[in-house]
Order: sequence, then C-alpha cells, then structure tokens
Amino acid sequence: MAIQIFTGNVIAVLWDFDQTLIPGYQEEPIFDYYKIDSEEFWKEVGQLTEYYQKEGIIVSPDTIYLNHILTYVKKGIFKDLNNKLLRTFGEILEFYKGLPDFFIDSKEIIEKNSEFSKHDISVEHYIVSTGLRQIIKGSRIAKFTTDIWACEFIEDPAQPGFCETSPASKDRVAGQTEPGITQVGYFLDNTTKTRALWEINKGTNKDPNVGVNDRIAPEDRRVPIQNMIYIADGPSDIPVFSIINQYGGRTLGVYNQAQDSHFNEVKKLSDQGRVQHFSPADYSKGSDAYRWIIKSMNEIASKIVEVRNRALVDKVGKSSKHVI
Repeated sequence: MAIQIFTGNVIAVLWDFDQTLIPGYQEEPIFDYYKIDSEEFWKEVGQLTEYYQKEGIIVSPDTIYLNHILTYVKKGIFKDLNNKLLRTFGEILEFYKGLPDFFIDSKEIIEKNSEFSKHDISVEHYIVSTGLRQIIKGSRIAKFTTDIWACEFIEDPAQPGFCETSPASKDRVAGQTEPGITQVGYFLDNTTKTRALWEINKGTNKDPNVGVNDRIAPEDRRVPIQNMIYIADGPSDIPVFSIINQYGGRTLGVYNQAQDSHFNEVKKLSDQGRVQHFSPADYSKGSDAYRWIIKSMNEIASKIVEVRNRALVDKVGKSSKHVI
C-alpha cells in the first residue's frame, strides 16, 4: 500500500524582511540605542572583505557584519548587547501599511473558503532573512509566522568538557545582567537562503526526522515549490527567485515608494524576468501587492483542489450500475 508522507495541501508564503516588510533595516534600533552612526558602521562592513583579503583571509561579504557587531561588543561600543535586548529592538520596528493584518487576512481568505477547506488547505507565512532572528522574533509580526530563518548569536558558549560536566544553572540572581552575545550560532546569506526553501519544501522544520539532504520523492514533500510565493526586494534574493520560478512557484518584487533607487532596482529584476510581478510594498486591502498575492494564493489553492479531485477520480474505482 502506497503511503504519502505529506499531503501537499499547504501554501507557503516566504518573505524577506528588510525593505520587504519594513521600510528600513532592522539593525537601526541598535545604532540608535548606542548612539552610533549607522552609515559609518556599514561603510566599515563594506570594506571588511578587502581588509581581510590583504591578510589572505576569505570572508563572506553577506554575513561579515555579524563578526563586526561582535567586535563592537568586545570593544564595549555595543556594551552588554544580548538576545533579550535584541528582542526589545524588534518591538519598536515599524512595518509597511497593511501589516501584520495581511498575514491574518490571507490565512482566513483561503482557510475559510468552503471549497478549499474540504481539502484542509492551509496557509503558512515564513520569514527568510539575512538579518537577526532575535530582532525579528521580538517584532509584532513574529507571532503570525510559522517559522523564521535568520542569523543567530550565542551568549553562553559550551565550554571544553561540557559533555562530562553538569550543566550550570541558568537562573539569575536579582540585579544580575544578561550575558552578552559572544559567538555566531547560525547564519543565512544570500545563497543559503535557498536551504531554508528546501527545508520548508521537505518539511524538516515540522518533522525533525526529515533531513534537508534526505531523498524524498517530489509527491511526498510537505510544501511543493509550486505552492510557494516568495516576496522580496533586491538582487540578493535572485537565488531564491530562480528556484521558485524554475519549479512553478510565484515571485513578487516589492519596493519602497519613497525611494526612486529602490523602484529602479526592483524594476530591473522584473525586466530581467527574475520576478513575475513587482509592486509597491503596501499590503493594505485593495493595494496592488495585496491583490496579486491573494489572487496567486487562490490560484494555487484551486490547483491543489483540481489535482486532488483528479486523483480521487483516477484512484477510486466506481461500482457498476444495474442495467435497466
């Protein structure tokens, strides 16, 4: 008897974060809090690749900013920066119009549709970002997401011999400060964003027994890529755009209406065929992005219904009728 691992009735909406869900960059509250010139910080980050190359060291230009943050922590510039503080920075982030309501509305529009509910079709929102996971987790939109892929810092690194020793108590006495971040625990760059896509595709985030490199037949994968929509804003998202387009998913480029340069950048993605549509980053009801995403979700859901109904006809043998 053939048994399917998953039923393929999930629609996954994948979102970039900076300039896609928020008008700016999520790290800005860090610089404001410590009264640091953000332009100077990013200028330094932009020169780090060349700086280390002179020493014969190769670094990732997409994620070297994480190390530079840790350098600022070590030098006392970002004094006592920890994950708890990062989450508080997330609380003050301002989102584009229509958010987070769109995350709620889009689920209800699909899941409360009587035709779709017969097949238990559901919607999941994911954030896939090269930014900081704790900041995103602290934001207003986090509770409306199924999962978040982003960079993570470690505060208390495991010490040599930790396997043989009893774990130290994590309880803190009154007045004791949280430990500061000291190491990079997980990172996502422009290329490894595709790993998150495959993990969602195979369902590794839902079932720990399923590995991203496990061999799983396309029909057994939890979220077929043709059931995915990817929404992002820049050239750095091209690797994910390419995979989604190649396997029949939907891609949307969005831009900040207040920035002509951002419009030009996203229009270029459209001109090159990197995205199927592009629009202002406004997710309020009636906006172009709202209508395009909802229409795409309805089309995906309708296709799921069509495929499942066809499978029902093909696999269920009809009993013969009496001849009159």
